[in-house]
Amino acid sequence: MVRGQFSGGRFSGGRFSGSGWRFIACWVSVVVVSFGLPAASQEPETGSGTTWLQWRGAARDGTVGGPTWPETLELSRLEKMWHADLGPSYSGPLVAEKLIYVTETRTAKTEHVRALDRATGREVWQVEWDGAMSVPFFAASNGSWIRATPLIDRGRIFVAGMRDVLVCLDAASGAEQWRVDFVKELKSEVPAFGFVSSPLVIGDAVYVQAGGGFCKLDTATGKILWRVLDDGGGMNGSAFSSPLVCTLGGRKQILVQGRNDLAAIDPDSGEVLWKRPVEAFRGMNIVTPSVSDGKIFTTSYGGGSFLFDSPPAGGQPGEPLWRNKVQGYMSTPIVRDGQAYVHLRNQRFACLDLTTGKENWITTPYGKYWSLVAQGERILALDETGDLRLVRATPEKFVLLGEAQVSQRESWAHLAVTAAPDGATELWIRDISGITAWRWK
Repeated sequence: MVRGQFSGGRFSGGRFSGSGWRFIACWVSVVVVSFGLPAASQEPETGSGTTWLQWRGAARDGTVGGPTWPETLELSRLEKMWHADLGPSYSGPLVAEKLIYVTETRTAKTEHVRALDRATGREVWQVEWDGAMSVPFFAASNGSWIRATPLIDRGRIFVAGMRDVLVCLDAASGAEQWRVDFVKELKSEVPAFGFVSSPLVIGDAVYVQAGGGFCKLDTATGKILWRVLDDGGGMNGSAFSSPLVCTLGGRKQILVQGRNDLAAIDPDSGEVLWKRPVEAFRGMNIVTPSVSDGKIFTTSYGGGSFLFDSPPAGGQPGEPLWRNKVQGYMSTPIVRDGQAYVHLRNQRFACLDLTTGKENWITTPYGKYWSLVAQGERILALDETGDLRLVRATPEKFVLLGEAQVSQRESWAHLAVTAAPDGATELWIRDISGITAWRWK
């Protein structure tokens, strides 16, 4: 058990007003190894599925590889490995080879990161720092807890603190390597709803939607290399979405969805390759954009769903190839075989044909929020009540293959799914007051 002090923290033990803001209170609650940690960078493939190191998994698209999942889901096929009590958090867990990483906000002043033994849930180390904040009163019913899902890359863990602070820790020991307070460094406003967007690593750089814009930092030192897409931060800026690296038209770029627009950024220079507006009620562009066959799909509350073609080199995207009134909200979709599987603002689940924008099917209401993870033709969907469903990914009709209650508490953090060494599937459920490890066989 490591105990000690480090700079900036401690480690031990192991313009809008009025009624429109009541809608924002619904979503602010969401936003998702000792040695030899693998990297989570550079437009990765889905991989073996044995780890879960960043927002939405290895490729940031919610898909996993590894051994084939069981055909059905029911409580009798689940074995609880362990449970650990935690303070509240909305950020998803990270799963490395031997350690699990979780965040929590235990008091009104402190944020925490814990490393737990993957096999037992025993605490290995814990870090805390002063940095918590309170969200606006109209969103307070959903708590002011830490939100962004961290990221692990080559032995470092990058954690976004609510007050627009990025902290880099040694993943093995918890020792702080560096921290950047964007409000102090860039004279930006504190984001009213906290640092929500999850970090992205490409090579030796970490990218964040923070500091009232989109920033590139050196992973080794935390030095800010550039900032683009100035949105002012505060109440009306400060992104809710998380960036995605992709290749379009033969050029690597980062898709960055802000409150009111979608942009593509050159990861080296910071050049804004293109930018176009994406309509959303009160700027609630929350989902991470998806890329399918060189086209970009996104969906927003109040704006509907959009499909954009890749623009020509040096050009701007034209009008959407199609646009419909189907509104996503907090849940980033699964895109597979030309179909988008989307949990909607009206609490229904739908399959959209990405060629035409037409609904193939839509369900009755199933919950306020689903975090989605897919393998092949099957999708796991965890809702905010702790109910986990297995759904077949097919445009023909909605097929529910099974379900099980995996938590009795609210579960707004993103589901993590990994493969165990013996071929079983592991489910990592972070609810509002703890984390539970399940084996699915």
